[in-house]
Amino acid sequence: MTTTDLDIAIIGAGPAGLLTALRMHQKGFRPVVYEVVPELRPLGVGVDIKTVGTAEINDLGLLEEFRAISVDAEDSIFYNHFGQEIYAEKCGVHMGYLHEQRFVHRGTLQMLLHKVALERLGADAIRLGTGVTGYSQDETSVTLHLRHADGRTEQVRHAAAIAADGIKSAIRKQMFPDLSEPHFSGITMWRGTTVMEPFRNGHTILHIGDPNTASMIVYPIADNFEGTGRTLVNWVAETNGEETVEDWNQLGDISEVIPLFDTVELPFLDVRRMMREAREVYLFPLIRHDPLDNWVDGRVVLLGDAAHAMYPRGGNGITQAMLDARVIVEKLAETPDDPRAAFVAYDAARREGVNRIVMNMRGEGYEVIRRMVAERTGGAPFKDIEEVLPLVEADEIFSKYHALVGSPRPGFEAGEATGYRTNDRDEYGAKA
Repeated sequence: MTTTDLDIAIIGAGPAGLLTALRMHQKGFRPVVYEVVPELRPLGVGVDIKTVGTAEINDLGLLEEFRAISVDAEDSIFYNHFGQEIYAEKCGVHMGYLHEQRFVHRGTLQMLLHKVALERLGADAIRLGTGVTGYSQDETSVTLHLRHADGRTEQVRHAAAIAADGIKSAIRKQMFPDLSEPHFSGITMWRGTTVMEPFRNGHTILHIGDPNTASMIVYPIADNFEGTGRTLVNWVAETNGEETVEDWNQLGDISEVIPLFDTVELPFLDVRRMMREAREVYLFPLIRHDPLDNWVDGRVVLLGDAAHAMYPRGGNGITQAMLDARVIVEKLAETPDDPRAAFVAYDAARREGVNRIVMNMRGEGYEVIRRMVAERTGGAPFKDIEEVLPLVEADEIFSKYHALVGSPRPGFEAGEATGYRTNDRDEYGAKA
C-alpha cells in the first residue's frame, strides 16, 4: 500500500489537526479533516512558539508567511511583584538556537494553516460543521459517528483516525471514560490583548509577580496592528479563583484582578493601564488532565491537547502538538499498510516525554524562580538579587527546564552561562 491509498481521518481543525493534515499532504497522504464548528474564526489570544515549533513550520515551507503574522522573541525577563528584575535570558536565534522563537495570535496562526490546507489539500478535505461524537472499529477500518451542524447524523468509514479534537476530546472520553474528567487546580487565568505602543525593544516577553498572590506574562503578538502603527500585546494574569467552565472563549472581567498588581512598577510599562485598556479578556480555569498511559486504541489515536492537555505555560502545548504531527506522519509513512503499528510507534516515541512536560507545567516550570524569590525575601523587596537567587542557581534551573522540553540551551553543556541580568548589558542586550 502507498501513502495515497491510506484513508486517514483527522478529527479537529485546530492548529494541531491542520498541522497534521499539512504534514500528511507533504508525505503523499490525502486526509479528510472533520471540524465541529461551521465556520473557523480567528479566536483566542497569544501563543508562544518555541524554536522547535518554528522549525516545524519551516519544514512545511511556511516560514515567511509565519514571520509576516508573528513577532520575533529576543528577550525573556523575570520580575518580582515590585518590578525588580530577577533574571533574564535571550530567546531563539539571539540565544544561539538555529531557529527563531516567535509570538503570534493563535487565531491568526490557525487561519494561516487553514488557508494553506485548503490550497494544498483542496476544499473537500476540510469538512466544517461536522462533529465526531464517537467511533467503532473492526480489523480493517474505523467507523466515525458524525453529527452535522443541521442535526443530521451519519457514519463514515476510514482506515484509521487521528483525534486532534482538543481539551474536550470526545474520542479521549470514549477511550478513557474513567480518566476523562478534569480537576480544577484552584487557579484562574485571565487572558487578554491590548493595542498599545511597543514596550522595551518590542521583542520581549515579561514574567511578573509573586505566584503566591498574582502572576502575569506579557508579550507582543503583532506589529503595526491593523495599520495603527501600534503593537497588539498579549497578557495573561493568574491568581486563585473559583471554578468555571473549561472554555478558551469564556469572557471575563478583569476589574477584580487589576489591584493585585498595584505594587508592580516598571519604567517602560504600566501593567494596570494595559489591563484596563484591553480589547478582549477571556477567563479560563487551570484544569488538570491526568496523563494517559496509552494514546492508542487500535486504529484510533490521540494527538495534541486530546492526548496531553497541559497548563498553558511556556508555549509547550502548541509546540508539542507540532512535534506530534511530524512524528505520527513519519511513522505512518514507514508502515502505510499498518496504521495500528504506526500509531503504537508514535505513542512509544512521544508519550513518555510529553507526560513529563505535563507534570512539570503543573509545578510552574521555570516560572518557579519568582516563587523562590518571594519566599526567600518574605515577600519584601530585595537589595541584591545575587544574594537571594544567585545567577548560577537560576541558570541551572533554566538549563534543566529547556533540556526537559527538548531544547537544550546552546553552550550550557560547555559550562557557559546563558542567563544574565539586564543591568549588566546595554539597551541592545550586549554586554556592557
